[in-house]
Amino acid sequence: MKQIDKLLISPHTSILEALHIIDKGTVQIALVVDTDKRLIGTITDGDIRRGILRGIDLNSEVNLIMKNDPITSLDVDSKDIVYAKMKNYNLKHIPITNADGKILRLELLGEIIKLERSDNWVVLMAGGLGTRLGELTRDCPKPLLKVGSKPILEVILENFISNGFYRFIISVNYKADMIMEYFGNGLKWGVEIIYLQENKRLGTAGALSLLPFIPDKPILVMNGDLLTKVNFQQLLDFHLDTGAKATMCVREYEFQVPYGVVKVDNYRLQSIEEKPVQQFFISGGIYVISPEVLHHIPEQTFYDMPSLFEKLLQLNAPTSAFPIREYWMDIGRMDDFERANSEHLEGIF
Repeated sequence: MKQIDKLLISPHTSILEALHIIDKGTVQIALVVDTDKRLIGTITDGDIRRGILRGIDLNSEVNLIMKNDPITSLDVDSKDIVYAKMKNYNLKHIPITNADGKILRLELLGEIIKLERSDNWVVLMAGGLGTRLGELTRDCPKPLLKVGSKPILEVILENFISNGFYRFIISVNYKADMIMEYFGNGLKWGVEIIYLQENKRLGTAGALSLLPFIPDKPILVMNGDLLTKVNFQQLLDFHLDTGAKATMCVREYEFQVPYGVVKVDNYRLQSIEEKPVQQFFISGGIYVISPEVLHHIPEQTFYDMPSLFEKLLQLNAPTSAFPIREYWMDIGRMDDFERANSEHLEGIF
């Protein structure tokens, strides 16, 4: 991280003065700001050289040659998002601003603490109708409903990025154009995004039959309406360490029977247990699938993940369950959505 006071110049600064500032510094850039220190451009040695080739005098103002649409990142972006932008745009440094555009600092490539990046593809299932959310999803697909200031799917995407992932596949159906327009090809986040377009509902496993290629590493699959703090690298390690062909994330679910439960042997009363609590493991909507498993998924057929796991169990293929101990929220109903926004305000995630 570079402090930027000595790098700030006005758009009316001469090119020659900017050149002196760049030469004196160690990062080969000057930052052009307005009177409120809002970033309006950058200038590098290369910009000056190109200006000279165009015949611009060195006594002219830098606004003639500055880059007025520099790639920036927000102060709320994770280190890995910043690094991904640097890599995709071939940058050695990137200005960090707040939401108002005020320059805060300059991040340097050499000083970025880079997470170990994962080449595994992440498939996000975002094709559901979201009918249980009523009017909220009439004109907006559920993945674009906002939790705090960001759509649910963007929160999910950035969580994966902060875990070192950068290759994403989004499965879309309902109001697909809105999702594809918002996320594009992923360059805004410095990642790669491609899409699977379902012409009919194919389910959480069936959509994988649309993959245009067979990955060479296990893929992570996650429902596009989940908020969680699961460590996805740990999940991948668990999958590999257990030798599983498929791993399902599971979480504990408790259900209290509202009555006394009676155990009977023929006609004789054996015991009475008053309002017992039953504990189960349920699917957490997050999976790791090894490439060879994809051949078991029928094409253009509705096929959910439980069906795929049942098939693997029938084939005696090794499968694993990864228990979720971290924060997990399935936004399926209105009260879930309201709770998610409340917990976001409380800083829980």
